[in-house]
Amino acid sequence: MHSTHLLLEEPIRMASILEPSKPSFFPAMTKIVGTLGPKSRTVEVISACLKAGMSVARFDFSWGNVDYHQETLENLKMAIKSTKKLCAVMLDTVGPELQVVNKSELAISLEADAFVVLTPDQEQEASSKLLPINFSGLSKAVKPGDTIFIGQYLFTGSETTSVWLEVAELKGDDVVCVIKNTATLAGSLFTLHISQIRIDLPTLSDADKEVINTWGVRNKIDFLSLSYTRHAEDVRHARDFLSKLGDLNQTQIFAKIENIEGLTHFDEILQEADGIILSRGNLGIDLPPEKVFLFQKAAVYKCNMAGKPAVITRVVDSMTDNLRPTRAEATDVANAVLDGSDAILLGAETLRGLYPVETISTVGKICAEAEKVFNQDLYFKKTVKYVGEPMTHLESIASSAVRAAIKVKASVIICFTSSGRAARLIAKYRPTMPVLSVVIPRLKTNQLRWSFTGAFEARQSLIVRGLFPMLADPRHPAESTSATNESVLKVALDHGKASGVIKSHDRVVVCQKVGDASVVKIIELED
Repeated sequence: MHSTHLLLEEPIRMASILEPSKPSFFPAMTKIVGTLGPKSRTVEVISACLKAGMSVARFDFSWGNVDYHQETLENLKMAIKSTKKLCAVMLDTVGPELQVVNKSELAISLEADAFVVLTPDQEQEASSKLLPINFSGLSKAVKPGDTIFIGQYLFTGSETTSVWLEVAELKGDDVVCVIKNTATLAGSLFTLHISQIRIDLPTLSDADKEVINTWGVRNKIDFLSLSYTRHAEDVRHARDFLSKLGDLNQTQIFAKIENIEGLTHFDEILQEADGIILSRGNLGIDLPPEKVFLFQKAAVYKCNMAGKPAVITRVVDSMTDNLRPTRAEATDVANAVLDGSDAILLGAETLRGLYPVETISTVGKICAEAEKVFNQDLYFKKTVKYVGEPMTHLESIASSAVRAAIKVKASVIICFTSSGRAARLIAKYRPTMPVLSVVIPRLKTNQLRWSFTGAFEARQSLIVRGLFPMLADPRHPAESTSATNESVLKVALDHGKASGVIKSHDRVVVCQKVGDASVVKIIELED
């Protein structure tokens, strides 16, 4: 079999499958985003999650109020202090999510072939004959024959409590549906998904803006996950909104692709966004099952070539209640890594799952194994070919640094950066060794006080595959005389040695600016 078509390094030795996995300081190059919730909000559990490999904490505002999430975030800060592990914060918006309102919280039994009415009148009580919803335009959006899916935790996990409806007739604002399967809906909140229909609601709702304005601004969020991104305009609108909120003009926007509409406009969305989250739970309902993998591979490839992080969701659902993933899930995680994903996002598994820490550690181990056989050589050639010539100055330096590191078998690439762009470009070429990005803070002033930039840039690299940030001492500028650079380099090397990535006699590739020129140098360490 010719290896040019393989994602894997050839040949894989059977013996290596039997070797036990070795623990290392960086559990995996692929990053893990964990959603913090009821089962993962104490300082102890969050600390264990950070140690297990979580590097971004996601706060999902589809449920829980601002105070609840603030309390969780305070615990996260304490956990970061005690474990000395950096962690970024992601705010996930609700967006135009349709919900069934069940005020009584009593379980609702639905029988196959019976009829149920969906009504916009939220004063009504939910029952097996009538379901009030939070959207008044449903009867205008659907037509008889359309499919509606209602599920508890539809977008976070367990789908055992979900029901398919088919629209039978429209009566004024009400929609009469025939029930396709028998199911029981329990709890106060069920999400509604209408297959392939445009919902005329803003992507950034007023409630979302309120949360960003208060909680987001107060906590200087690193990432905004924009749910239900359908057009590039959605991202531009969100960026415009963030740009007026002080520090949040540095927040990165990750577009969450959840339906056919977002998929149709994928290329334009990718140009505007800082990264992409593939919400496979919803896409799996909007797309036929046999098409989901195809979209994942195409979308991740486009993100890779654009040098923007791709994040995959819904990987180990069964670990919400079990200690081990299914074989299909374990294979799925590995394939996401071989496809080129930057990060794996865990939702229900850490939010309300029974084994949040074990899930992070299991996913990390699978990622690390897949990375060992990732065909870097083929990937590098593909990327260089895609970028084409003439390359930009920075891109050329970044690709050369990666090539040099691979040729001399360097144990680590060290990159000095102030905006984080150089380090992200190096990571784009997927080196087989970790990239230590030494973020050099810059001093800025608004005429009233001084402040340092750098913390945002450092935390934002925590979602990029293979990138491990450290903040340098602000007294060292990024482009400076050789003397100060040597001292920053020493700090970076010490950090590498302490974490076990660098040993004596190792080779290290260093990428830095000297004056106006960018320099790539190879150094060999003494004892």
